[in-house]
Parts: sequence; C-alpha cells; structure tokens
Amino acid sequence: MKRGCVLVVDDEPEIRHLVQEILEDEDYQAVAVANAEAARAAFRKRRPDLVLLDIWMPDCDGITLLKEWMEGGAAVPPVVMISGHGTIETAVEAIRIGAHDFIEKPLSTARLLNVVEQALRSAHQGRDGMVGGMQLRPAIIGRSPAMGRLRAEVEDAAALDVPVLICGERGSGRILAAHAVHAHSTRRAGPCVVVNIAATTSARLVAHLFGVEREGQAVSGCLEQARDGSLVLEEVAAMDGVAQEMLRGTLERNWFRRVGGGRPVPLDCRVMATTDRDLEAEVTAGRFDEDLFSRLSLLPLYVPALREHRQDVPELIDYYLRRTVETERLAYRRFSTAALNVLRNYAWPGNIAELKALVQRLLFLKKRGDIGEAEIRDALERQRRLAPDALPESFYNMPLREARDRFERAYLLYHLERTDGNVGELAHIAALERTHLYRKLKGLGIELRRDKDK
Repeated sequence: MKRGCVLVVDDEPEIRHLVQEILEDEDYQAVAVANAEAARAAFRKRRPDLVLLDIWMPDCDGITLLKEWMEGGAAVPPVVMISGHGTIETAVEAIRIGAHDFIEKPLSTARLLNVVEQALRSAHQGRDGMVGGMQLRPAIIGRSPAMGRLRAEVEDAAALDVPVLICGERGSGRILAAHAVHAHSTRRAGPCVVVNIAATTSARLVAHLFGVEREGQAVSGCLEQARDGSLVLEEVAAMDGVAQEMLRGTLERNWFRRVGGGRPVPLDCRVMATTDRDLEAEVTAGRFDEDLFSRLSLLPLYVPALREHRQDVPELIDYYLRRTVETERLAYRRFSTAALNVLRNYAWPGNIAELKALVQRLLFLKKRGDIGEAEIRDALERQRRLAPDALPESFYNMPLREARDRFERAYLLYHLERTDGNVGELAHIAALERTHLYRKLKGLGIELRRDKDK
C-alpha cells in the first residue's frame, strides 16, 4: 500500500529526480514535473495528497501557482515550498498564503521526509478525524494482564495534563500508546503531532520544533502546530544537547521563543516522549539532561514486548488480517490453528511491527486457501536465514575491508527484512543519517524494494 501520492514540481532535473527516488524508496507514489504548466495538468489528472513546489520556475513562479490553487475554489492538499538560498522571506510569504511548510536547498533527506510525513498527517487529521491512519480512539489489542495494565495506565495518564514518557522495545506499539493517551484526554479534539527525532538532522531539529522568526515574519514549529493537542517526540534519546536544553527550559517556563524571535510563545500542548533506551543510564553517561528526564518522566508508561503477552498473538493476527484485507482489498485467508500455535510460541524479536509485516507479506503473496503451519514455518525460516548468525571461519581470513563490507551488507539486509523495507526505521537502528544510509546501500549493491504493494 502506497503511503500517499506526492506531486514534485521543480525545474532542476537532478533535484526533481532525486526527490522522486527518495520518496519512492519510502513507499510514496511520486509524480515529478518540471514546470507550472505540467503541474496544472498533473493536478487536474489526479489530485495528489501533497505537493512539493519549487518557488522559481521558468514559466510561472511557485507563489503565483500556489495563489491560483488556493483561490480556485476546490480543496487544495498540503503544499510544501522548496526554496533556494536567499528566498526564505518568499517562503514565509507562501506560508501566509496557505503553504503548509517550506524546505531549503540543498535538500536534507531527513528534513524532506519529516516534512512530508507531518504534512500528510496534518491532512489526515483535518480531513477525516484520523491520526496517522488510526481512529481517534485507537484500540490497544489484547486481553492479557499486560495489556489490561497498559490500558489502565493509558487512562490514568490521559486524565492528567502533564508530560508522559513511553518506554518499550522498538516495534512494541509505543506510538499507538501515545495516540491512545491523546485520544482519551481532554485535548483529543486537537492535533496529535509526531516528530521522529532520530530522522531529523540536528541542524534542523531546533527550528523544526520551535519555529523560525525573521523580520517579524514567523513560521511555526511543531510545538505550535500541536496547539490544543499533543506533541509526541519519538526516540527522544536521539535529541542533541542544544535541543534538550531548549525543551527543558520550555517545560520549566511553559513558554518558548522561536529561533530568531523575541516574543515568548505560550506552550499549549501536552508533550509526550518515546524511547527504547534506558534514559536513566543515558543520564548517568552524560548523554541526556537529568532535569529534562525528570520532567518527561512524571508519568512513565511501559509498553510490553510481544513475547511478554504472547497469548494476544491470535487476536493481534486477526486484527491485522482483517485490517489488511479491508484496506488493500485482498482475499481473506484464514490462519489454521496449527499456524497460530507456531506464531504464539515464536519469540517475536521485532514485536508487533514484525507481526503486522508478516501478516501483510503472507496476504500480498495472493495465495489461496488457509495459511497453514508449513507456510508459517517457511516464512519464519526465511527471516531466520537473513539474521547475521555466527560467522564462518573463512570470514576471519578475509582482508578487513572485505569482511567489513560483507558484515555491513548482512546487517543492513537483516534489518531491512525486519522492518519490511522501512528506511526511516533502518536509519534509526543503524544510527545513520538517511543521506549517508542511501549512499551506503547503493555502495553495497542493495536495492530497495519498490513493489511491496504489488
């Protein structure tokens, strides 16, 4: 399933094709055109979910085209302006006209993908009361004692308008828990904005969170975009020292200043944070601000790993099976009792995210009949073979560079399989900036799948 259709409008072929390639690697459908005339034609042919619009083009500038769309009377999807050096003021003007945000050249992959994700999320919230594709009251699936405790903790946290720290392993459902806290809180009518800290470059993070102000013109950051709602800081341990200090001051004073601004802006959102690391250990090691940790952890929530509530596996499989069948319009396939028993006893190192990906892959194969034990064991064995197991003795006889390349290739292939090809999650696991990661994948001859939805 594609994550959305993005129309890319830029007269520079290299930038246009690079952006299209990056978006397609992230499972978006990307349509790239070179000028305003082609953009109008593409817009008429199919209304995109998002537009990336360059400001300077040969036939018509992006500001004029944006005004044309905004004044046309029809619904306009989010528009993100692409601005070169010296055009920030023009980009700010575009925000006033109705653009969602702007990104500067030279483009940062992390910034680009983060803006695209946030723009689409905002569109979903405004259009149909959805948050990241989930209903406003997302369900915490499972009848185990562990899930019962989590539901009770979510309701307790929702009743208090204070920061929440959500801990748990990657893939366990921490963002779902954050959405559940928001959905049960008094702020549920407001937006729930999620920022992936690990996927945002340090250079852009402060401006992205706090906004920018230049010569009296302001571009709001995520703290303002989440007004009357909730801001979720995903993978908060990846936040650098400057951003930690600014966030700590914001939570202490209940106000903040935009980058370059002088006027205090009131903080009017609940801040939640997620982490898969031991933040107390990060504090001890000097990598995380102790005061910030104390403020974020006023209400700690722990999302259990799937191996801690494996009795919920059949119910989770049924949920994702029916959801995938409905959203992808695929044929329903029943899991046999023997197949469910195998999965119930599996360790699930990738947690719920791994379970969901497994269900989707089995349905995307479009086989017929029930899913039996043999098919499940084959799928799990294929996954096991990709794991970087004990190294053969011949490995140690290789030149260091060759050995390193082989390990990196096996490591990246393993985690690509575990994350179902999600490059953003892979970048977080490998602790690499996305642009660096793309270069490394290319250098190792690893091609990203672009046909997972076929």
